[in-house]
Amino acid sequence: MRYLPKSPVERQGMLAAIGAKSINELFSSIPEKYRLREALKIPGPYSEAEIIQYFKERAAENAAGYTSFLGAGVYNHLRSVVTDTIIQRGEFLTSYTPYQAEISQGTLQAIFEFQTLLCQLTGQDVANASMYDGSTATTEAVLMAERLTGRRRVLVARSVHPEYREVLKTYAKNSGLRIEEIPFTASGTMDTKVLQGALKDDVAAVVVQSPNFFGAIETYAPLAEAARAAGALFVVAIAEAVSLGLLRPPTEADIVALEAQSLGLPPSYGGPFAGVIAAREKYVRQMPGRLAGQTTDSEGHRGFVLTLATREQHIRREKATSNICTNQALCALAATVHLTLLGKEGFREMAEQNLSKAQFALGELLKVPGVRRTFDAPFFNEFTVELPRSVKIVNSHLVREKIIGPLALGTAYPELTKNALVCVTETTPRAEIERFAGAVKRALEQPV
Repeated sequence: MRYLPKSPVERQGMLAAIGAKSINELFSSIPEKYRLREALKIPGPYSEAEIIQYFKERAAENAAGYTSFLGAGVYNHLRSVVTDTIIQRGEFLTSYTPYQAEISQGTLQAIFEFQTLLCQLTGQDVANASMYDGSTATTEAVLMAERLTGRRRVLVARSVHPEYREVLKTYAKNSGLRIEEIPFTASGTMDTKVLQGALKDDVAAVVVQSPNFFGAIETYAPLAEAARAAGALFVVAIAEAVSLGLLRPPTEADIVALEAQSLGLPPSYGGPFAGVIAAREKYVRQMPGRLAGQTTDSEGHRGFVLTLATREQHIRREKATSNICTNQALCALAATVHLTLLGKEGFREMAEQNLSKAQFALGELLKVPGVRRTFDAPFFNEFTVELPRSVKIVNSHLVREKIIGPLALGTAYPELTKNALVCVTETTPRAEIERFAGAVKRALEQPV
C-alpha cells in the first residue's frame, strides 16, 4: 500500500479529525477560479509495467553517444560506483539528519573528514561543511572579509567566473558593497598594475580565481602581497578542484572559496554541487556554515561534536554570519568518499591525465589553419583558442558529428566573440580529441 493514495474511508477519517465535512470545504479558502475542476491532461492511467515502459521510452529520447568539450565550472570526471553505493545507505540518505547534525556521530564524522581533506587540499587551517556551491562560497568569502576588515569595497578579477561575479553583485546590491572589476592582461591573468592602482585603505578583499575562467593559472604571490599591503584580505576562488592534484595549494590566501563538484559529483544537469570555505584559523569565528570537531567523551572514547554553528538557526539573527541555513552534506560526503578512494597518488594521477590530454588537445587544434591560442599563461585542463569564424557557427557543425563544442566566450566577454573555452578531462579519449580537431577543421572549411 506504500504507493497508493489514502482510501475513501481514511480520507473521511482525516477530514473528520480536522472538522471538515468534505474536500471542497477543506479547500474553501482557495478562490473558485483557481480550483481545478477537470482531469489533468496526462496519459494513463497506467499499470506499473506500463509506467516503467513509458519512462524507458522517454529516456531513450535523450541524446546519447556525444563527446563534450564543455567545462566552464562544471566538469566531467571519473567516479567510482562505490561512492554512490555509500551515499545511498539509509544512514546518510535521509531528508533531515545531514541537515541537523548536532548529535549524529556518523554524519559528524563524515563532515569532520570532509573538512580535513579540504584543509589538506587548500593548505588552509580550517574548512567548513559546506556551502551551496562555488558561487555562493565566493560571495560568502567576500562577506566574511567585509566583517573582518570593516570595509565595503571589493576588487574582483574580471577573469573570475562570470556567474560567480553575478551572484556577488546580487548580494552586494543590498549589502552596501562596492564591487569593482580588475581587467585581465594579454596573458589572460589579473592585471597586477591596475590592481595596485585600485588598492586603497577602503578595500576589504581582492578576489581572484585560479585556474581562472579562461583556464589560465594565476600567480598568487604578487596579488597577495599587494592586497596585504593595503590591509585587504586575499580571496582565492577555485572552480576546478582536481587542479589541486598538481597545483600548489593557495597558502597565500586568507580565504579560499572552492567548488567541490569535480570531487565525485556528476555534472547532473548543473547540480546539486557543494561549496567550501577554507581559511586561516584566526578567522574561524567569522566563517559561515558550521564546523565539526573531534573530541573524547567522559569514558575516553573518540567522538565528534558540532563545534561551531554560526547560522541564524543556532544563534541570534544579528550575530549570524550567514543566512544560508543549510548545506550540501550528502554531496560533501560524496566528495569525501571519492577523495578517500583515490588517495594522494590516485588524485595526482587524475590531475596529470587532465593536464596531459588538455595539452594534446591544444596541439591538435593549433594544427587547424586559422586557429590560434588566445592567452599564453600556463593552464590545467581548460584553455582558450581564437577561431577565424563564429564559435556558435562552428559548434552548430560539431553537434552534427555528435560533438558538444567548447563554450563561446562572446556571451560573457563581448571582446572575445570568436574565442572558445575548451575543456578536456581524463574522461576524453585520445581518438575523440583527434576527431574533435578534425571536425573543427571541417567546420571552418564550410562556406560562410
